[in-house]
Order: sequence, then structure tokens, then C-alpha cells
Amino acid sequence: MKKNLLSFLTIFFLVSILTACSSGSANSNDKLTMVWYPNESGNDLKAARDEIGKVIEEVTGKKIEHKLTTDYAIAIETIANGNAQLAFMGAQGYIEAKNKNDKIEPLVVPSGKSGTIDDAVYYSWLAVKKAEAENYKVNGEYAIDNIVNSNFSFVSSSSTSGFKVPSSDIIAHFSKEDQWKDLNPEDLMESGPFFKEVLYGDSHQGSAVNLLSGRADVAAFCDTCVGNYVEIAEGEANQKGSIYKVKADAAEPFNTVAGEEFTLINVTPVLNAPFAVNMDNLSEEDFKKIQEVLVSDVVSKNEKIFVPEDADMAGLFTKTADEKFVVAEDSWFDPIRELSK
Repeated sequence: MKKNLLSFLTIFFLVSILTACSSGSANSNDKLTMVWYPNESGNDLKAARDEIGKVIEEVTGKKIEHKLTTDYAIAIETIANGNAQLAFMGAQGYIEAKNKNDKIEPLVVPSGKSGTIDDAVYYSWLAVKKAEAENYKVNGEYAIDNIVNSNFSFVSSSSTSGFKVPSSDIIAHFSKEDQWKDLNPEDLMESGPFFKEVLYGDSHQGSAVNLLSGRADVAAFCDTCVGNYVEIAEGEANQKGSIYKVKADAAEPFNTVAGEEFTLINVTPVLNAPFAVNMDNLSEEDFKKIQEVLVSDVVSKNEKIFVPEDADMAGLFTKTADEKFVVAEDSWFDPIRELSK
């Protein structure tokens, strides 16, 4: 009798603990957790994050908890291991998360100006300070030939436009030379043999500031992540040789480099970043509800989500024409997968 009672109490105790743990996890029935990369975790983007959360809360009836990060790897692991149901992440991060857990699926991606997936791209930049730009010309044209032995800043080794794409560009360019015919991504991750010193900004903003503060000679970062802080000083958007200037009233971390200018020496289009989900702990019903509302006109016309081009508020997405969210299949990201082969 005592043994039976003890067994019952032990089982009851364990069930109570598991129930308590479950109620505080990302699997809670009345809560959904969304994890954000460092690039989108700044205070200046809180209103934009909250608006997306509000839309999802309205269609699911569940509270959105925003998990902010300072590290790509943390965001990727959080969605992969089920501690979040949703994430906004780059194509490379999505691929890494799906490699960890096949239940990771794309939800939507922001379209291009056409309102379709056909032109759903942003741009990976290699930039140098304006004052040093002439040092990166070959036969009068901007080129990457002279980045060897420089102090170079990437974003993160898990960043699509802040590492995967620019490193592929560098390898494709230099591997034609005998000296660098065996150059590989690992060679670019650490100081020597190619770069004098390698830095990581941990966000696109951080990589840009590494350049503008003088810590790096050349930096990789993307147009969309720094768009709220800079303006074109000379040339056209996303064109090699164009000069950008940090706005006088730029928010952190650009407030320390206001007025500084940089020149683009390499520009490469990149597949747009997806919102991704973990179907291990998101119901098919909620998936459909969230996807349907995000691709709707209600969201595409929401100026807190797709911010008008001339608006003063900082946003995650800009409305210049017919931009909206569109559905993307996993296979759409295959061009980024190919970069790792």
C-alpha cells in the first residue's frame, strides 16, 4: 500500500513539473513566440515588430512574444529547437535552421516592386570609406582586387548577404589567380591568409559601423538593413560607385558616425529574407491563418508594415510600388544552397 502510494505521488509530482515547464514554453496554447535577428532587434524597429505581431494576434487569438537577439546563431537555434514558432531570418539562416530540423518551413517573403516573387531581391554590398575609395579602382573602375590583406568586416558566418554571398563573390573573383586557386570560405573567416584581420559586426548595422568607425577597411552589409540610417549622397541606389551618407539624426548604432560617407565597390542581388515557421509546434490551422493575413491587402496597405518611401518612421519594409508579402516554396532558396556546394 505504501509502495503504491509512493509511486502515485512520484508520478503526480513528475507530471506537475512537466505541466509547469510546458506552460512556460513556446508550445503554450495561448502564446506564439517570434524570434528576430540582431538587425531587426533595435529599439527603432519596435513599432514595426509590434505591428506584425498585432496582425498575427488578431487572426490567431494568441499573444505574440517577441524574442530579440544579439547573435544570428541564437536566433537560428531558437526556431530550430522549437523555442519559437516564427522567425524573420535570411535565406542562409533559414537553410541552416531547416538542416537542423526539417519541420522548418517558409511562411512568406517580401516581394519586389512588382508585387511578385520574380523580383524579390535585396542587395549585398561591399563598401569602403569614401576617402579611401580611389584605392579600390582598377583601370578606372571600382573592383575588389585590392581587398587582399585588408581589415575586413563580415556580419556573421550565418548571414546570407553579410557573408555567404560576398564570400562567394570573393572566391569566384580570386580563385582565377594561381595564388588563390584553392581559396575557400574558411580562409575568409579568420585573419590570414587572405585578410589581415577579420571582424564580425553581429548585425548589418554593426558591420557598417565597423567600417565607418575605422575598425575595418572594407565591410559587407546589405541595403535593406541600413536603409533607415543612410541616404544617397551621389549616384543611384545599389550601383557600384554610388556614395551613401549617414543621416545626421541616425539612430543607434549610427549616431556615433553621423555624416560619415562610404562608397560601394561591389553590389550583388540576393533572394529576399523569409518569415519562417517551425511546424513541430505550430498548428496547420494557425499556419494558414497567418499566411493568409500576411499576403492580404490588409497587410500590404498597412503603412506601419510597408512604410511609404517618404515616411519619417523606421520600418522593416518599404513601399515604393506594389510591394507585399508573397508565398515562397522551400525550393525557391536553392540558389543560396548551391553556394555551399
